[in-house]
Amino acid sequence: MQSAPRNRLSVGIVYALAAAVLFGASTPFSKLLLSSVSPVLLAALLYLGSGCGLTLWLLLGSWLTGKKSQEAPLKRADLPWLAGAVFFGGVAGPLLLMLGLAATPAADASLLLNLEGVLTALLAWFVFKENFDRRIALGMACITAGGILVSWTGNPSGGVPWGALGIAGACLAWGIDNNLTRKVSAGNPLQIAAIKGLVAGGVNLAIAFAAGARLPAFSTVMAASAVGLLGYGVSLTCFVLALRHLGTARTGAYFSLAPFVGAGLSLLIFQGAISFVFLAATALMGVGVWLHLTERHEHMHEHEEMFHDHRHVHDEHHQHAHSPDDPAGEPHSHPHFHPAMRHSHPHYPDIHHRHKH
Repeated sequence: MQSAPRNRLSVGIVYALAAAVLFGASTPFSKLLLSSVSPVLLAALLYLGSGCGLTLWLLLGSWLTGKKSQEAPLKRADLPWLAGAVFFGGVAGPLLLMLGLAATPAADASLLLNLEGVLTALLAWFVFKENFDRRIALGMACITAGGILVSWTGNPSGGVPWGALGIAGACLAWGIDNNLTRKVSAGNPLQIAAIKGLVAGGVNLAIAFAAGARLPAFSTVMAASAVGLLGYGVSLTCFVLALRHLGTARTGAYFSLAPFVGAGLSLLIFQGAISFVFLAATALMGVGVWLHLTERHEHMHEHEEMFHDHRHVHDEHHQHAHSPDDPAGEPHSHPHFHPAMRHSHPHYPDIHHRHKH
């Protein structure tokens, strides 16, 4: 019974790392676009590119295959959680990030984004009661130390670091978003990301126009849309899938690799100098991420009875009967019942392992 759980963990890690790479790469490209687009308007274009691209993907997939999605659709009970995630992650977060990027070097901004994983984990542990251990806490402490180091200017009289504060605020907004998104992670991830992109993009666009912004050249709009589709839309889709397998804090930890991707690309694109502070911060954050990557969590645990709907195969957690109306083939989605169970295997706090410790 060990291979299936290990395989689920590996799949979750791959999704989390893919989300990190895509989002990390979007930071320096967003910095480039800020030379011709206002921060608020750029946030709108990034999310609209994400929402429109994923909506087209959903429609084309349904039309080309003629089949119902293997993913479970969102339900009415999911809407309050999704609305909160859209506000914090799709409106407040990108606005604060774009304002912070406008006043912060791209490489430093990329490393500061590591704080998202820390704040995501703190909220998951102390507000949403997700389990953690000393190894995870130590890893987050290293990441936090790196974030503080890279934001330190060494000049106490230099005024308030508004750029760094803006990026930290964005990380807090996304930390709230990540924990709220976990509540709906059993639903269709493309649908979740598309809704967030369309709503958040529309709100940000209205704010930008109200502030007097004007659309840039068509080529710039298309470039921002492409960055948004990959760096926000596809990245968020992978992130939601990772939440299913790893839980919020662990997904946030793997996602902390995003700033290293962004920092590396920023140094190449903007040809910035590599300082000792930058290297020290990178080392601290690297240790923190390594501690999370090498975690192993296994113990005897109990599953309470559960009834829900999500994409699944018939592994050890899904041994249930089917009605004639249930879809054939695997993977598939339909409402199903989980009986109480007690066993031991490697696991993270995914949608089936939210038990007490």
